[in-house]
Amino acid sequence: MAAGLVLAQLQAQMALPDYAAQPRLGLLYITDHYAPHAQALLDHLRQSLPGVPDWAGTVGIGVAVNNAEYFDEPAMALMLCDLTPEQYRVFSGVSPLPAAWADAALVHADPNTPDLAELIAEMAGRTQQGYLFGGLSASRTRSVQFAVCADDAGGSAVHGGVLEGGLSGVAFSPDVSLMSRVTQGCQPVSPEREITQSEGHVVLQLAGEAALDVMLADLGISLSEPQKAIAVVRSTLVGLSAAGHSGVGRTGHLGNDVRVRHIIGLDPLRQGVAVAENLEPGMLLTFCRRDVQAARADLVRVCAEIREELEPETLSIEAIHALSDNPLPTLPTLPTAGPRIAGAVYVSCTGRGGPHFGGPSAELQIIRHALGDVPLVGFFAAGEIARNQLYGYTGVLTVFTTP
Repeated sequence: MAAGLVLAQLQAQMALPDYAAQPRLGLLYITDHYAPHAQALLDHLRQSLPGVPDWAGTVGIGVAVNNAEYFDEPAMALMLCDLTPEQYRVFSGVSPLPAAWADAALVHADPNTPDLAELIAEMAGRTQQGYLFGGLSASRTRSVQFAVCADDAGGSAVHGGVLEGGLSGVAFSPDVSLMSRVTQGCQPVSPEREITQSEGHVVLQLAGEAALDVMLADLGISLSEPQKAIAVVRSTLVGLSAAGHSGVGRTGHLGNDVRVRHIIGLDPLRQGVAVAENLEPGMLLTFCRRDVQAARADLVRVCAEIREELEPETLSIEAIHALSDNPLPTLPTLPTAGPRIAGAVYVSCTGRGGPHFGGPSAELQIIRHALGDVPLVGFFAAGEIARNQLYGYTGVLTVFTTP
């Protein structure tokens, strides 16, 4: 029934003059309530859309569409993409991606895959720009991925299907214009300091001082009041940057290359702080906090960066209205000459859904308000992929543009 509703909506849109009548690629995201039925769903959709030979997607705790999220409930989201066979290639373990063929790639990965960070870096090296975007499957049942690649235009010879383990996704040629941004949703609450001594996951010294003492001073807590201290530490994370690369911008927000990680323990004997990352001396660390205000402000910021790159005068009238609390009906409806957003993919962390932004679907409504009513799909992941890095607690927003 759910697939029937999705197909009815799609087929109604495909009949309209402004939509693609013969799209070739389907991006399919399902919540884990449907994971046991993944093969039946894929078979049904492929049979109902015989003109769509190639498919990619995965499972999440929630799925995202323009203006709404469906979190921890049965749901699916499907976007059909109007691309030529030369502009993209679906890849998986059974159909690997040739080196240096693509400019960028949408990647889905099984979180249980060994050496995942190394595989992501290796996959990024197979693209000309070294740019990946996507996320890790999130499921309480099967961590399924969809990856169907047709050998011919008719789709009679295909590779892949419903897969588990490893990486899959869609690689895009340089002809496909896209831009992507990462939103961290965290606010630094301390100066950035160099890790001067560490052992494994434990920070022992920050800028030559005992790491535990530095953290307690930065957060304004004391181990003599353990209940208060534990509550504050549990709501605090660390932002890590590579040696010599500051992760805090001039405006005070975390940069795109910062990896946000949990504090997983304290070591009073060695005056250390344990974090969920393997550490090396020379890395930079800042303590940070996640809250509704920081998350909303940072998401608005990345949407604004995308708007500015497109330039305001190239936005559609609908998008201009969406950006304004008081739409101006007298704006001229002249055709725009610059690029416009053709569609978007948004991958957010399972820890960011719902209340983290102040209410149900608030995260997607912010994006809709900023970008306008553009086709958008995505999912809530167990980890997010951007560039050649694996992130946590972030949102990765990618928009495709067309002249």
